[in-house]
Amino acid sequence: MKFTKMEGLGNDYVYVYGAPKNPEELSVKLSDRHFGIGGDGLVLISLSDVADFKMRIFNADGSEAKMCGNGIRCVGKYVYDKGYTKKTKLDVETQSGIKHLELFLKDGKVDTVAVDMGEVKVGEEEKLDVAGGVTLIPVNVGNPHTVIFVDDADKAPVDTVGPVIEKHDRFPGGVNVEFVSVTGKNRLRMRVWERGSGITMACGTGTCASVAAAVKKGYCDEHENVEVELDGGILNIKCDGDKVVMTGPARTVFEGEIQC
Repeated sequence: MKFTKMEGLGNDYVYVYGAPKNPEELSVKLSDRHFGIGGDGLVLISLSDVADFKMRIFNADGSEAKMCGNGIRCVGKYVYDKGYTKKTKLDVETQSGIKHLELFLKDGKVDTVAVDMGEVKVGEEEKLDVAGGVTLIPVNVGNPHTVIFVDDADKAPVDTVGPVIEKHDRFPGGVNVEFVSVTGKNRLRMRVWERGSGITMACGTGTCASVAAAVKKGYCDEHENVEVELDGGILNIKCDGDKVVMTGPARTVFEGEIQC
């Protein structure tokens, strides 16, 4: 099977054009960083009946995700750079609806991608009986998130509190957990425990959720670009009402073939 390894701010996936059998099992095998290719999961790309292309994403544990912000940016780069399209404005079908992409080129190849993430729903602040009590804000960006504001995201207990909240009864289907600190005017620092994958270097939908929650709390300005520092680099997010637009890089790492 031919594959392409791609990453968006270190959030890395194995990309395959087509529909291989048993994608859940395949994702577990390919994502293994010792016995496989290595990555946070598997992304399948195909033509769509309702959009230009369709994306399915499977986490490293084999579970299927509804949406991935970093992943969909790489889908845009994949289909353009490989000649499947010459359009720089694309519609991509996902499990959380059709997302609209704008591709920005450099030397004839896609360098950055802006994604209209659609509607974001920010819930009310609540407390969870975890680690002595945690205050969080549930946010839906087509997939479920919970945002926790902390004094210093770099010191947050991502690896201990994150997995507990992910599988808490409050979130029956699991949840992505973001730990966020305010570092300046319209600037945030975010670390993430990603549902089904654990700690990742970046999470596009989680970044959108974090900014939407920060706007609701008054930490960031609506209609203004917000710069979010992740472990893998910087994403830029703008909230206009309940609409969120994410802009960031997409990069091809390497290509190859693997026996499946």
